[in-house]
Amino acid sequence: MYVHSSIIIPKITLNKKKIFNDPVYGFINIPNDLIYDLIEHPYFQRLRRIKQLGLSDYVYPGALHTRFNHALGAMHLMKKALDNLKEKGHMIFDSEYEGALIAILLHDIGHGPFSHSLEFSLFKKINHEQITTWVLSKLNQEFKGRLSLAIEIFQGRYPRKFLTQLVSSQLDIDRLDYLKRDCFFTGVQEGSIGAERIIKMLNVIDDELVVEEKGIYSIESFISARRIMYWQVYLHKTAVSAEKMLIELIKRVKICKRSGMNLISTPALSLFLNTKISKEDFETNPNVLQTYMELDDTDIWGSIKFWIKSEDPIIHLLSNALLNRDLFKIQFLNTPEKQTNILKIKKTVSKKYDIPQKLTSSLVILGRISNAAYTPKNQIIKILRKNGKVEDISAAVDLPNIKAMSKIVEKNYLCYPKNVSLEDYSSLK
Repeated sequence: MYVHSSIIIPKITLNKKKIFNDPVYGFINIPNDLIYDLIEHPYFQRLRRIKQLGLSDYVYPGALHTRFNHALGAMHLMKKALDNLKEKGHMIFDSEYEGALIAILLHDIGHGPFSHSLEFSLFKKINHEQITTWVLSKLNQEFKGRLSLAIEIFQGRYPRKFLTQLVSSQLDIDRLDYLKRDCFFTGVQEGSIGAERIIKMLNVIDDELVVEEKGIYSIESFISARRIMYWQVYLHKTAVSAEKMLIELIKRVKICKRSGMNLISTPALSLFLNTKISKEDFETNPNVLQTYMELDDTDIWGSIKFWIKSEDPIIHLLSNALLNRDLFKIQFLNTPEKQTNILKIKKTVSKKYDIPQKLTSSLVILGRISNAAYTPKNQIIKILRKNGKVEDISAAVDLPNIKAMSKIVEKNYLCYPKNVSLEDYSSLK
């Protein structure tokens, strides 16, 4: 086919003014081309394959929303918060506006499979915030430094403190979205909050975030809702049981694979199961971070479907139980269980499943959970009184519930196969 040399084929430009139809907020607009390109990046698209609430759908079948949903929702609320502050006369430069939107959009990009469930199981002493920092740095290189201000805000290094507080604090946009979103998808209405009203009550004094006095009861409801959601959803005993079973499964697979057992897993997951990965590995070997950013929930489920046929009794049992939701029984204890009782329980489990007693640590699990709705030790929620005075919300004399909810509540628990009878152990409560 002949093409005249003077004909110029126009460059195709994509329409980047897209709209997401979010079930919680309705239509969410993408603010600009840079944010569109970040959303389209494989690292961000990966969040579609990581569930927000890990294994909580075993309790609440509707809890199938993802980190992708949450990130977009948080960006939407951040835009509302920034617009509200600008309407109140606070100068926010366009670069700061964009930086704050990017910081909240990417704040969870370092999460691994099942979100918090496997936070320290694939490797030790490295949390998702640290990985997010590495990922942001890598993206900043790809986007030629255009994420620099967002990184400063995310890391708390930007001089205007309120921007960082909107991303991470006792009253941040992250919490406002996940509480509202998690309530919606679980159906736990007791945890519902008025996120939009709280945003309208935000203000800035001396570059720090404050809440106007007329919003004080909305904040009390917010803290109360957070406490309820922890007990009813995030720390629901069935979800805790499933999470502990998954952690023990990964732990056992790592031991067996490193001792030479042939256990099939996806290529990305294999790196972290076969090798002891350290912080130094992430910082010196680019392949480690790249491989991690290929991991998602499907790597775990796909591998478990192979492990269910394993000759190792622990791997077989846990894989089968997780796939078929045959979850362990979990009991909360008034006091930590005595080691002598645990030994008896392990002997019972050993006999029931015909396995060596030394392997029963993967099936008889002791643990502790804690719930702190408001922890003012490092950060506080500040109330702007009508007289201009700024004070900690817990100092408000007419809100005794805030002081009560500032206390950390801890519970010990014991987790074990539900078809094991423990009727003889009266110490269990």
